[in-house]
Amino acid sequence: MKKALITGVTGQDGAYLSKLLLDKGYEVYGAYRRISTPNFWRLEYLGIRDKVKLIPFDLTDSPSILAAIKNFEPDEMYNLAAQSFVEASFDQPVATGDITGLSVTRFLDIIRQIKPDAKFYQASTSEMFGNAKQFPQDENTPFCPESPYAVAKLYAHWITKNYSQSYGIFASSGILFNHESPIRGEEFVTRKITSGVAKIKAGKVSCLELGNLDTRRDWGFAQDFVECMWLMLQHRTPDIFVVATGENHTVREFVEKAFAIAGLELGWEGEGKDEVGKEKRTGKVLVKVNPKFFRPRDVDNLLGNPAKAVEHLKWNPKKTSFEDLVRIMVEADLKREQG
Repeated sequence: MKKALITGVTGQDGAYLSKLLLDKGYEVYGAYRRISTPNFWRLEYLGIRDKVKLIPFDLTDSPSILAAIKNFEPDEMYNLAAQSFVEASFDQPVATGDITGLSVTRFLDIIRQIKPDAKFYQASTSEMFGNAKQFPQDENTPFCPESPYAVAKLYAHWITKNYSQSYGIFASSGILFNHESPIRGEEFVTRKITSGVAKIKAGKVSCLELGNLDTRRDWGFAQDFVECMWLMLQHRTPDIFVVATGENHTVREFVEKAFAIAGLELGWEGEGKDEVGKEKRTGKVLVKVNPKFFRPRDVDNLLGNPAKAVEHLKWNPKKTSFEDLVRIMVEADLKREQG
């Protein structure tokens, strides 16, 4: 039986990946951050809370990493843990750099010393491309990070490639574009939208406040994306792959789709950063643009090219359509509000 260690197991990707590996017969060790009240609700949501062997873990502490690898000797390791909220990285740049970036060096160096035959997956991000001039973005697109989070992820991405080439470690990186699900955190715009729509439908709130409505993202379903992570470690050689759907949509489109699925008439107020307070009504005003949700530096347009993953990994980026993704999320949040 193969053994896998997943850091960030309490997050969206960690939970979906755990379920995928358990279904494939793996023994799964889930590493979670030591806090006073660990939150395992995602594992419970997927019905696998008692199937994952949970271990406390700290990416900033080398002895913690060493103990986990030495004690459990995993065949595959998936590093999904990070300070992963872009907006928060502007407020916590040093912590973001340590947790999201430097910790990967600690991880890889311990693998090099005591488990060099293990396979390692690093979760990279499309945020590393920033405001790229090339569309769509692929594995050869120049990076131009626009946030402390993206800068830290870029360091982690390059150190993974460096250790793979320098020491022969099987270490692959997946450059994942935005991927969402019903267990996405509500601090991310997609869940903020679907949760807000459900609360409006339930009569609990009257308005949803958002930032830049014209930002474009390549949104996929997290459950599909973790399958590509696994496929990378089954590939004959370590490599870098863009994981995306190959199509993108604006935040505005996501909002419009979510309200339509919930059967709500949509209205807007203050549609631009400089237009807050100017009402533009189409029916009931349910969405307001609030400048406090605009980032100091933002990425306007991300669109990934998954051709390499499709060709070499035989991965299907179109398994879940954009409309189906929004529907899955809205219906899950509506159900939460009902019960």
